[in-house]
Amino acid sequence: MRILMVGAGGTGGAFGTYLHEAGREVTFLVRPERAERLRRDGLRFVSPGLDRTHPVNVLVRGEETAPFDLVVLAVKATALDSALDDIAPYVGPDTLILPILNGMAHLDLVEQRYPGRTLGGFVRIVATLDGDTVHQLTPLCGLTVGSLTEEPLPAAVVEALDVPGIDFAVRDDIRSALWEKWMFIAAAGVTTCLFRGPIGDIIDAGGLPHIHAAVQELEAVAAHAGYPVAEAAQQASRAMLTEPGSEFTSSLYRDLVAGHRTEAEHLLGDLADRARVLGADTPLLDLALVQIRTVSRSARPEA
Repeated sequence: MRILMVGAGGTGGAFGTYLHEAGREVTFLVRPERAERLRRDGLRFVSPGLDRTHPVNVLVRGEETAPFDLVVLAVKATALDSALDDIAPYVGPDTLILPILNGMAHLDLVEQRYPGRTLGGFVRIVATLDGDTVHQLTPLCGLTVGSLTEEPLPAAVVEALDVPGIDFAVRDDIRSALWEKWMFIAAAGVTTCLFRGPIGDIIDAGGLPHIHAAVQELEAVAAHAGYPVAEAAQQASRAMLTEPGSEFTSSLYRDLVAGHRTEAEHLLGDLADRARVLGADTPLLDLALVQIRTVSRSARPEA
């Protein structure tokens, strides 16, 4: 398959490199400045125990090429609208689109723009872009994909994405899996943004009961929506979010304190809207949103 990886940051750069190293035909769709550097210097990828640089195929919006078989959207929610515009010239009649964002709102957006092409998927990785170097910080690198319809996931997609370095899995219940991850991401965002610190400090300050309450509150929303979180996923979430001394913080919190644009509305705002429709009470989620929106408004430059 001809694969278009939209984005060459921590996530796109890591997964794109593994696909490239396995001989897959991968092209990175990036901004002009990033494209210039990638064409000149190649893509450097540092994973646990390995440091390598590869020449890679690069595309900038507007450059002509044939449609791709698979488009992987490896961007943040804040860049999704522009990414959906950028890929338009490269989507043909048989192109499939795999967004690997957290939450659920993006699935509706992709399906509205490109009906009948959307696959469900999510990743598990701790990776970042340091300058122009992609760093995978831990050995964890998982990709889970599934069909959003009654049709099975195409065999060609499975073959293309199942490569060394990626812990690849296919889920028949991909919507349930997406809700499970969303509830963990949301719980991490609510607790660290609301209490303004890492998990260990929150626990030391007496916040453990509130962490449990946040997890339970959000899992109740998933249950109301018809996607109850499985017991194993519940235990995993609680283990990570209640570990004494943990330095864990959510990416949402890190973006917030750094003054960056956040995915708060995509991850938490959309969840709060769904909770209201479902009649689920979400007091901690609502407070966290007030906190985040207040900080975001305060950070706006003077008119």
